[in-house]
Amino acid sequence: MSIHDRHVPPAPSAFGPPPSRLRGLAAHAALGLIVLGGCTSMPAPVPPAQPLAVGQTVQGQLAPGAQQRWQLDARQVPAGSVVRAEVDGSGVQLDLQDAAGRHLRRLLRSDGVGEGVSWQAQAGEQLVLHWNAQPAIAYASGGAGAGQLPAQATAGHYRIEIQRAWPPRADPSVALPNKPLQSPRLQALAGDLERGGTSDAFWQEMAKSGTPLVEPWSEKERLVTFLWRGAQHSVRLFGSPSGNHESLQRLGNSDVWWSSFVMPSDARLSYGMAPDVPNIEGTAIEQRRSILATLQRDPLNPRSWAASDGAAAAVDRYQGRSVLELPDAPAQPWSQPASTPLPGDLQRHWLHSAALGNGRDVWIYRPAGWAQATPEQRALLVLFDAHAYLRQVPTPQITERMQAQGLIPPTAVVLVANASSELRNTELPPNPAFADFMGLQLMPWLAEQGLDVPAVRTVIAGSSYGGLASSYMALRHPERFGNVLSLSGSYWWAPQAEAPNAMARWWAAAPRKDVRFYLDAGLYESARGGQAGILETSRELGDVLRAQGYRVTQREHSTGHDYVHWQGSIACGLVALLNPAALPAQQAVCQGR
Repeated sequence: MSIHDRHVPPAPSAFGPPPSRLRGLAAHAALGLIVLGGCTSMPAPVPPAQPLAVGQTVQGQLAPGAQQRWQLDARQVPAGSVVRAEVDGSGVQLDLQDAAGRHLRRLLRSDGVGEGVSWQAQAGEQLVLHWNAQPAIAYASGGAGAGQLPAQATAGHYRIEIQRAWPPRADPSVALPNKPLQSPRLQALAGDLERGGTSDAFWQEMAKSGTPLVEPWSEKERLVTFLWRGAQHSVRLFGSPSGNHESLQRLGNSDVWWSSFVMPSDARLSYGMAPDVPNIEGTAIEQRRSILATLQRDPLNPRSWAASDGAAAAVDRYQGRSVLELPDAPAQPWSQPASTPLPGDLQRHWLHSAALGNGRDVWIYRPAGWAQATPEQRALLVLFDAHAYLRQVPTPQITERMQAQGLIPPTAVVLVANASSELRNTELPPNPAFADFMGLQLMPWLAEQGLDVPAVRTVIAGSSYGGLASSYMALRHPERFGNVLSLSGSYWWAPQAEAPNAMARWWAAAPRKDVRFYLDAGLYESARGGQAGILETSRELGDVLRAQGYRVTQREHSTGHDYVHWQGSIACGLVALLNPAALPAQQAVCQGR
């Protein structure tokens, strides 16, 4: 696969020097941050760490081989605090290190994915945290072995905002659940412990077999027990079947923490474990989000997902998620790692919008055979959350494999990045200005790039807010987007003071349009805590659309809000929308529940 980087860096003025107020801060620091970019020149001398305060932002450009360090003020961030930051950039990596230069945690990969990150400040020598990075990594468009962008020789750019720091409460204890012990294996272990035994043999068994512990329950169900060894106060499960941040409970006074669920035997999900989640001085939602400070992969589960950059090994335990896949989970034949480079052409462009006042990356993948296909044969997939659907979900690889099997026509893929992680929350929920950018600027520009495909063969797709946005784009610009592929769309959304699921009401009130739908949701996305759920609101939208005469293919699966599922369901959605006659033959993979 040939890959071209046509990203135009922002003008230097967009990444000016750190604000002058930073220069006056006293260097009372116990937290260090390093940014390192580039890889082609001799390493520059390591500069001294600069002070950085909570609530401040630093941004700029970084020459190849250069480093930049900052230190957080220990008076603002005492040991045990949870730090929240917004990081963004390209051509740089952002790490935490201890005072001795040992790696602690990667906060930003060099592929330019802006995101919010959280971590817990540590005491003693480990309290000195540095932001560090390796040379800019290649950008893989698929799995291991796929083609990659060469490391950038030009200056990288970065933006780092330390948003908040929450101090720890004096009492770290939390209320723990008290569920009956269902697992036969844990019941046997409990008996051993009562007789004076230890858990050593049990943990050796788990290390050999892998976790979670899966035991028979019924013909179509399994008892799944998530396990953790040795926490002090608590362990929470992120991505649990309950749809909540489930707390594990301790087995007596042992080092065994557990939580069990009866699950359908076709379940698939990714999850993480968060030991000793900091108990902070904050609101209920801030306390809930503090799980991100210690969230990591399950150390005894050998199956992980999105834990590394391309084929590289995971740099630390905080990267990616662990995977649970029960025996009857539907196959995902099109998303397996590639053994050879993809044959198509991937390009990255920068597209600025005067109307929105921002710009973003737009990736274009032209498949093998695109130039030879007639205009009547071509199709187009437009996806939100570009980096997720390149890094976590190998979308070009999926579409190439499906085309090779004749399941979809030659399909170009356009991946639209977010201007920033914060702007994602204002642009993707129904936003007329952003919808007009998509319909009136992006699509004509794509036509100029040779991607002029009629609406009937153009699929607009996304997950979560991206699924919601896809339905709104087709509502506002059906002349551009004739197919909606929605994965766990956030249809609970509504304007303030309105009832949930405004999207269903809007489609019910609109004149009939030439649009087709594929709606997918997880059984673990149901309503909780008095709030509307994705599962129920997706069902409601499907009912409304069918009543209006739209063609709707709707699927539900034993999963949650999860890219590890979406990488399979996006393929099924493309077949349903672009080649529905082929869908019955894929029922074993695409049937759902």
